[in-house]
Amino acid sequence: MKILVVSDTHGKINTLIQNMEKMGKFDILFHLGDYIEDALKLSKIFDIPMITVRGNGDFLRTDYNFDEVVEVKGKKIFLTHGHRYNVKQGIMNLYYKALELNADLVLFGHTHIPIVEKIDGITIMNPGSPTFPRGFNRKNTIGILTIGDIVEGKILEI
Repeated sequence: MKILVVSDTHGKINTLIQNMEKMGKFDILFHLGDYIEDALKLSKIFDIPMITVRGNGDFLRTDYNFDEVVEVKGKKIFLTHGHRYNVKQGIMNLYYKALELNADLVLFGHTHIPIVEKIDGITIMNPGSPTFPRGFNRKNTIGILTIGDIVEGKILEI
């Protein structure tokens, strides 16, 4: 299963759309907040199911949750924007929440800085931002999550 993971699009998705047109079909879109409307547009344009969570910039979208837990191919995935877990200070709060939920993967955003780490068998991934990158490299990025016999998360510059 091929999953597109994006976060922090902030209303600027034209470059992302152009790149998605070249990448082929995805099975699911996970949008990790900060502009739910972008997730809705992408889902419609590419006819792809989506799961999205609210970010700190989605304060009017009370029809969406801050956190979601989904199961894909037998893997439990915890999705959050991250602002409620103090992710700008580190990822350990996410790790502890994953333990509490018995999650195999944690997907989060908010920092605009891409990361893929594995701690005690739990994959923790932030796709960065395809529009407003931060951090040392400052590249526009998305995440690709492949779930099969193994789970592989990778960051892709666009």
